[in-house]
Amino acid sequence: MTVADLPAVQAIEKASFTTPWPTQAYRSEIETNRLASYLVVRRNGAVVAYGGVWLMVDEAHITTFAVDPPMRRRRIGERLLLALLDVAVGRGANEATLEVRLSNLAARRLYEKYGFRPVGLRPRYYTDDNEDALIMTTEPLATPALRERLERLRAELAATDVDGLPTGAAGDHGAPS
Repeated sequence: MTVADLPAVQAIEKASFTTPWPTQAYRSEIETNRLASYLVVRRNGAVVAYGGVWLMVDEAHITTFAVDPPMRRRRIGERLLLALLDVAVGRGANEATLEVRLSNLAARRLYEKYGFRPVGLRPRYYTDDNEDALIMTTEPLATPALRERLERLRAELAATDVDGLPTGAAGDHGAPS
């Protein structure tokens, strides 16, 4: 993610969350937070998803994650989540963690598919409606079971593009950058 991406990120943010992060928060994250890494996914040149991760000691904390609503259900979020986990491993993280709304079943299913499991609750975490957040964490990222799971899922993703077509068919694969 670059400063030039912020208008598109903000549009997705506003379409995805009732209490969006302000543009200045993202600007500060990408310009001054050495613990942070933020990625965007582009499709035909346009930003269609973004996510961020902080590395704190040996834990990767996924801070934000969103796919533009019209682009959901195309496995873009899966590609982005894998890329964030790759960043985490590359920066030496032992495990990854995140918070998700209890009511966000689609996101919870995605995170569970990629090895996250519920480990706790943050009561009234979301300020807009006081909904609780479910804390989800992976097992250690270097364990053979998790590595095999991620490689299997990566291979499945590599076999299709974002429209569900076999790889090699016309189109942009919507890979994170």
